[in-house]
Amino acid sequence: MFAVLFMKEMDPFYQNISSFPTVIFTIIFVLMLLYWVIAVLGLVDIGFLDFGLPEVEGSTETVNVLAGLFLKFGLNGVPVTVVLTLVSMFGWLISYYADHYLLMPYTSGVVEFLLGGVVLFVSLLLSALISAQVIKPLRKLFNEATTTNSSKILGQTLVVKTLRVDAGFGEAHLNDGGAGLVLKVRANGEEKFKKGDRVVAYEYLKDKNVYRVISEDEFLGNS
Repeated sequence: MFAVLFMKEMDPFYQNISSFPTVIFTIIFVLMLLYWVIAVLGLVDIGFLDFGLPEVEGSTETVNVLAGLFLKFGLNGVPVTVVLTLVSMFGWLISYYADHYLLMPYTSGVVEFLLGGVVLFVSLLLSALISAQVIKPLRKLFNEATTTNSSKILGQTLVVKTLRVDAGFGEAHLNDGGAGLVLKVRANGEEKFKKGDRVVAYEYLKDKNVYRVISEDEFLGNS
């Protein structure tokens, strides 16, 4: 499959996705697709890359810069993984067609590199603007999920969604009678739960937006 990338007369599609600047978006987009696959399998939290875009004060300088840029372009209010997926997808599409129609005649040299730099900048800018428009309706959904009255969740039975739940990792699903909610949960000390286990939320940590959970049997006094 990958041999085509090393052929002298490469297929135009493979040539475009592996040439500068499209290759940058190709790599990021593929990584994000792989991320969503392992997220569905329950190996990572959906928001594990989230560095708190609305709250940039007190974070590292690099995070402050990134958060500031995200806020400036209206890319806040949703997990960073969603932002990266959208920006890389739209950036890939824009860069691909720009590469195909504008850069194809220039196969080497300084001109190709300079034009590629311009295409990269324009693709990033346009993809950020387009992503911001897509994020607008999504932001409300994520805000509703994070601002759900915690008192209504405490005491409710959740089903572990990730492969494990421990003191530093885990998500669980709450059947709220609708589409359901996916909540970040944490176990106590060395306690661990596996996917499919039934747990009960008994404490909400507002600063971390996570719920501490214990097993349903322990909550009901059956253990």
